[in-house]
Amino acid sequence: MAESRTEGAKQRSGSTTDDVTDRLREAILDGTFPPDSWLREVDLAKTLQVSRTPVREALKRLADEQLIDREANRGCRVRPMTFEDTLAVYSVRASLEALAARTVAIDRPEGLVEKLRALQEQMKDPATSPRELAQLNLAFHRAIRTAADNVYLVRFLTQVEHAVRRFGHSSFESPARVQQVIEEHEALIEAIAAGDEAAAEEAAAHHMRMARDARISHMMRGVK
Repeated sequence: MAESRTEGAKQRSGSTTDDVTDRLREAILDGTFPPDSWLREVDLAKTLQVSRTPVREALKRLADEQLIDREANRGCRVRPMTFEDTLAVYSVRASLEALAARTVAIDRPEGLVEKLRALQEQMKDPATSPRELAQLNLAFHRAIRTAADNVYLVRFLTQVEHAVRRFGHSSFESPARVQQVIEEHEALIEAIAAGDEAAAEEAAAHHMRMARDARISHMMRGVK
């Protein structure tokens, strides 16, 4: 009986830590906690109505994910994304997205092309806001990586998605970029539908190069 109670307490503790980690991660990704924000255990525990233990464990996990920096005797601070981070993220993303595209072009998972086309139609709607476009774009790439059915590819691209969400302003604020993305997506969809793995790989890599250039251009405009 005592062992059962102990095991139950461990499961609840683990569940609480997972929940706190998810909530803090999302707050960082959506900008609720902007770059350089200090995260204090006491304040977070009070806000989330939990003890400091799951908060402490959650912060350790987020530090492992490179979302925060832990500074001795000072606490934890949300890690800012630098220009170098942007280059590094897109360098990795281009290779991983190309691999995912090649994989699904070979396997052609049932329903994937239809799902991608449905997301495309939503992106083409003139009433779709830049924020919604960014979310649809993430969903588009999430569908491809999920369909690739490779646990490591999903894990790494999920980390990349987290980094992309932290870049701040979206390039979808530019109508010209929106049209480019739709055209780039269309080429990728057609290559996947045709089962042309080489074309799918190149379409995905080209799409990421264009995304990188658009992001860098946006960042440079902000440098005065």
